[in-house]
Amino acid sequence: MAIVRWNPFRDMVTLRQEMNRLFDDTFFGESPFENEGLTYSPWQPAVDIYEDTESVIIKADLPDLDQKNVTVRVENRNLLLKGERKLEKEEKKENYHRIERSYGSFQRSFTLPETVDVEKIFAETKNGVLTIVLPKKPETKPKQIDIKVS
Repeated sequence: MAIVRWNPFRDMVTLRQEMNRLFDDTFFGESPFENEGLTYSPWQPAVDIYEDTESVIIKADLPDLDQKNVTVRVENRNLLLKGERKLEKEEKKENYHRIERSYGSFQRSFTLPETVDVEKIFAETKNGVLTIVLPKKPETKPKQIDIKVS
């Protein structure tokens, strides 16, 4: 049996290789979560979520998406945003030199707070941005109480 000198950096290199493999499988190949019942999308639109006194607003970037390819649905206090960006394949177009935008279907889910009135939710799209307005219930809106000076 040969004596091998221990090199602590060899273990770190092995760990780095395993982490790289994990990230490569996750973002560029099969999802490691497929057998666990979790969904994986190759891309998801960026969203901003903010709140004012009247409502909670969700804005999602959906450039170059046709409105008929986007679905907004509420189920059991969850807002579900689904859609698909399709890659147009026409041979008559110019030859592509690079394709960097993501294509395919996506799905995002947001848990709605109890303060939202689900019956009055509405959505609109403008300039490639989907805006979903979640109005608050009247009893949950903040009230200003005047202070009388005596």
